[in-house]
Amino acid sequence: GSDCDNDERPAHRVTVSTFYMSKYEITQKQWVEIMGSNPSYFKGDNLPVELVSWEDVQEFIRKLNAKTGKQYRLPTEAEWEYAARGGTKSKGYKYSGSNTLSNVAWYNDNSGSTTHPVGSKMPNELGLYDMSGNVWEWCWDWYGDYGSSAQTNPTGPSSGSGRVGRGGSWSGGAGDCRVARRGNSIPGFRRGSIGFRLVCLP
Repeated sequence: GSDCDNDERPAHRVTVSTFYMSKYEITQKQWVEIMGSNPSYFKGDNLPVELVSWEDVQEFIRKLNAKTGKQYRLPTEAEWEYAARGGTKSKGYKYSGSNTLSNVAWYNDNSGSTTHPVGSKMPNELGLYDMSGNVWEWCWDWYGDYGSSAQTNPTGPSSGSGRVGRGGSWSGGAGDCRVARRGNSIPGFRRGSIGFRLVCLP
């Protein structure tokens, strides 16, 4: 629609296979258990981990998978948006879980310029928390233009300069928290407003 950035077009049909997604953003406690140290600017066990680059997250995933024997990974951009929109239970909200942003998100109007414990706002239709706001979330994909054709399990362009981030954060405005909003940063970039959540296959 008119409330649509250029890189959010064209609208296109995407099919994703079944996957499990973490209910919460990965916390500092979870990060420390795997990595042994805490890089975050805002410290707290149940706060989302931040100041982690896309590359740092890949190292976390390697260690986590070795330890658990499971196959965790970052969500693709398509998986992230499907989940943020509520999947098959979607009610078509502008933000993840509501048209009233303050019900579901920490963003610049209510965050007090800090992150907040995961899951302290209302969840979306799938029971996922903080998909809008709190911290931006790294996705697997290189950032690039959408194609117009229907796709199944798209994984983005084969190369690029930035990896996708989704969801907005404590430091940004309401526009960043829209489920369609796309951000991107170079894979080595770290900021106190970027974290992540994981998916694994059933």
